[in-house]
Amino acid sequence: MTFLTALLEGLSAAGVEFVVIGGVAAGAHGSTRVTFDLDVCYAPTSENRKRLAKVLRGWKAYLRGVEPGLPFEMDERALATSRVLTLTTTLGDLDVMDEVAGIGGYEAVLAQSVLVEAGGTRFRVLDLPGLLVAKRATRRPRDIAQIPELEALLARRNELRKGG
Repeated sequence: MTFLTALLEGLSAAGVEFVVIGGVAAGAHGSTRVTFDLDVCYAPTSENRKRLAKVLRGWKAYLRGVEPGLPFEMDERALATSRVLTLTTTLGDLDVMDEVAGIGGYEAVLAQSVLVEAGGTRFRVLDLPGLLVAKRATRRPRDIAQIPELEALLARRNELRKGG
């Protein structure tokens, strides 16, 4: 089992409401780019934050790139007071956020998502048009570099839908 499968299964089994964004979402649409973390946008409700925090505590989530041993408690408050948390866990790296640049909060992200299945786990991923908007909005060089591939995937998908 890959770390991505383990993370996705764990979040799904815990009942966390989330949409996969970033590299894993791009991969679900056919991108060949390799990613080493899972990025998710989660529903920022109190109950969902509690479920997410519980899973993250079980995975010993800690702030990625921060000196080990500093005081950090993964709880609902940590999620509520941080728009984005870049974490390392016992399963692998995970970034959690309650909004996506260029798209908005969870409800807007959910509206631009599609259901996929991988490794027997069903989950939602940001659709290709949404990924393009998000990649452009971040303005990070690595995201900008992926835009031509995502545009080509979207064009190919549109051709196939038209019978081409």
